[in-house]
Amino acid sequence: MSKVKLDEIDHQILDMLIDNTRTPFTDIAKKLLISAGTVHVRVKKMEEAGIIRGSSLTLDYVKLGYAFIAYVGIFLEKTHQTKFVLERLNLIPNVTVAHITTGKFNIFCKIRAKDTNHAKNIIFKIDDIDGISRTETMISLEESINDKKRLMHTIFNEM
Repeated sequence: MSKVKLDEIDHQILDMLIDNTRTPFTDIAKKLLISAGTVHVRVKKMEEAGIIRGSSLTLDYVKLGYAFIAYVGIFLEKTHQTKFVLERLNLIPNVTVAHITTGKFNIFCKIRAKDTNHAKNIIFKIDDIDGISRTETMISLEESINDKKRLMHTIFNEM
C-alpha cells in the first residue's frame, strides 16, 4: 500500500478537524488564508485516500453516567472461535473496543459501565459467551492520556 503525500496545509486542516470535526470549512479557510473550496477539495482527497474515515463525536461518558471503565482480557478455548466470540461481544453495547491480540490474551476489550455492579453484570455476560474459557479484568482508575494529536504530529514530522 502506497503512502499518501500530505503537505503542511493538509496537516493544518487535519489538526483543526481533530480538535473539532464540526469546524466549518469556511472557518478553516479563513484561518489558513485559503479558499473554502480548497479546504473542501483537500478533505475530499484525504477521504478518497482513506486517511479521513468519517467523523466522530467525543462524548463525556462521566456526564452520561458511565464513568466506570474496565479492560477485560479474554482467554479462548480455541483460537478458531475468535470470530464467533467477537460477533457475540459486538452484541454487548458496553463493550466499546475489542482487539485480537498476541501474548497472554486472545482478545482484549474495553467496557464502559455505570458502576462496579453494572460492570460485574457486563463481565458475566462476556463470561457466558461460548468459546470463552475465562476472563481477567483490570479496572481503570483514571484515563491519563487520550491524545489523538501527539501521534498525528509525530507522523507528520516523519513525512
